[in-house]
Amino acid sequence: MSTNYAVIVEKFAERHFISKFKKKYKGAWDVTFRAIQEELKRIDTLIGETNIAETITDQENIKICKTEFRVHGTQESRHTSGNRCIVAVDKDTCVVKVLLVYAKTDLTGNRETEQWKNLIKENYLEYSKIL
Repeated sequence: MSTNYAVIVEKFAERHFISKFKKKYKGAWDVTFRAIQEELKRIDTLIGETNIAETITDQENIKICKTEFRVHGTQESRHTSGNRCIVAVDKDTCVVKVLLVYAKTDLTGNRETEQWKNLIKENYLEYSKIL
């Protein structure tokens, strides 16, 4: 039986790229984000049984993971869409915090991982030491 996690969207994630998704996709974004939240409630299954999510770092009780998603109603696959969600999973409190939701086009240059890690380090001091 898998753990059911509480999902919290951080203010930084909401203010930055999620607001762009809301504007661009309107109602389709609402459906998409509800689906993302449902998946994140069962993050252990998402990481263990699919290739949709990958663990970036696993330190003590905190995991930082990257997941892929596609926007409802679009023809792209999760992978080719370039849409990503970075989350912190607290295994002790059973909470998943959404730290960043972005499209590859939101980040400039060709070092995607380095760029989102820097955004996390700059905006979430509690995770800067484990990335």
